[in-house]
Amino acid sequence: MTSLPLSFRVKNAVVEKHQLEGTDPSDRYFNRLIPVKRVEGGYNGSVMYEALTIDSQVHRTVQETNKDIVDQLRVLGFVKMRTRLNFKGQKYLAEKETWVDYSDT
Repeated sequence: MTSLPLSFRVKNAVVEKHQLEGTDPSDRYFNRLIPVKRVEGGYNGSVMYEALTIDSQVHRTVQETNKDIVDQLRVLGFVKMRTRLNFKGQKYLAEKETWVDYSDT
């Protein structure tokens, strides 16, 4: 018997929400949430920014999922991006988690 909450065991359920912030191609600050879902084969996430929706591929880890989204945004001219875990399941982590910075290349 697993001790994980039901929301973590159900496929296609949001298991985490990560805050993404950075600078868009117009040099404006932005802040969005990346809902990360447990899917067949791992995790995937998505982010919406104005009329743009970015979906990750399916990855084995949440970290790879977030990096995929950041990499896709970087190609479009977004810079200075970082993410932070804000929700694990339904639990709000009160913005206490450490930021993960993605260096501009």
